[in-house]
Amino acid sequence: MLALAAMFVQQSFATLGRSLPPILAPAIVADLGLDPAWLGVYIGISAAAALVFQLGCGSFILRYGALRFSQVALVLLALGLGLAAAGPMLFFLFSAILGGGGAATSTPASSHLLGRYVTPRQAPLIYSIKQTAVPAGLLAAGLLGPLMTAYWGWRGALVASALAALVFALMLQPLRAEFDSDRIPAKSFHLSDFLTAIQVVLGPGLRPLAFGCLMFNGLQSVFTTYFVLFLTHLGHGLAAAGALFSVAMVIAVPGRIFWGWLGAGRVEPRLLLGGLSLGMAGSAVLMPLVGPGWPLLGIGVIATGLSATAMSWHGVLLAETARLAPEGMHGHCTGGVLSFGQVGALVLPLVYAGILVTTGSHGLGFALCGAPGFAVGWWLLRGKR
Repeated sequence: MLALAAMFVQQSFATLGRSLPPILAPAIVADLGLDPAWLGVYIGISAAAALVFQLGCGSFILRYGALRFSQVALVLLALGLGLAAAGPMLFFLFSAILGGGGAATSTPASSHLLGRYVTPRQAPLIYSIKQTAVPAGLLAAGLLGPLMTAYWGWRGALVASALAALVFALMLQPLRAEFDSDRIPAKSFHLSDFLTAIQVVLGPGLRPLAFGCLMFNGLQSVFTTYFVLFLTHLGHGLAAAGALFSVAMVIAVPGRIFWGWLGAGRVEPRLLLGGLSLGMAGSAVLMPLVGPGWPLLGIGVIATGLSATAMSWHGVLLAETARLAPEGMHGHCTGGVLSFGQVGALVLPLVYAGILVTTGSHGLGFALCGAPGFAVGWWLLRGKR
């Protein structure tokens, strides 16, 4: 329970810090006079950094320990937020690299740590509870981000979040003796570790999960990056858009726990993931119907469908990845599968940005980024055994 609590808070901070720039994008874009499509470039750079960090973090987790690496992730995230607060475009580039990479390594580290304390049958539920930290962090970002911006400006909001991440990194230190007791100080990093992680996850067992993660994480990134901007484009205020986004994130908390409960021996995890893929695709293709005349309640119904699927698959997929991982390679395999997710987080926001620049339609961007979920769902359901 202590491991779960520590990793829950760590993951919450990582999610809050990584999602704040997109949540505050309307204020940042207005203040700096940027094109809204710039946001897709920022998210794409962040995802590219996350891909590299996740592919290569396995050896560092084994050498220094999962808890120490969690602290490092929080420090990198804080540095990224501080650089973004400085404002010039070059600083945003480094912010995306450090913040995105640091936040992304929090999941492999926490999965490695929890893998020592849970049984395979418990894993889907425990990992799902831990991953509710993601919607919890997004909820906090949606509520606190606009509030802090109103009082201190968007720069002050980023700095306050960076300081909070540093404080929690220090608070984790007393737990290191126990949680890093399995570290292997002689373990060293080699460039071949990148290839090893890719080879393992492209094996028959993990391959469908890797490509499923690519699509799931890509659509999640599109949703968390552009949803608030979409609502402000329709004429809703930043505070109202942030509040609706936060309400949608609330749905993901019981959603993740419920899917984890189902996956813990009640429904085959791959079958469950296939159903979630079809659900998120179906929700995304409804977004072009949303127009300026739509009430927030109607938009919230579609957002709830996306939140219950595109924001709620993580625990089941991570538990299944850990179950199929070779002994001692939880961090490597989790990082490898999630690196495919980062490919999706890199590509789909850029696709969305291209559609937005070309057509000016947010709804069409959601639909085209979500439609591949139908194919992924069919693949997972067809090969569920």
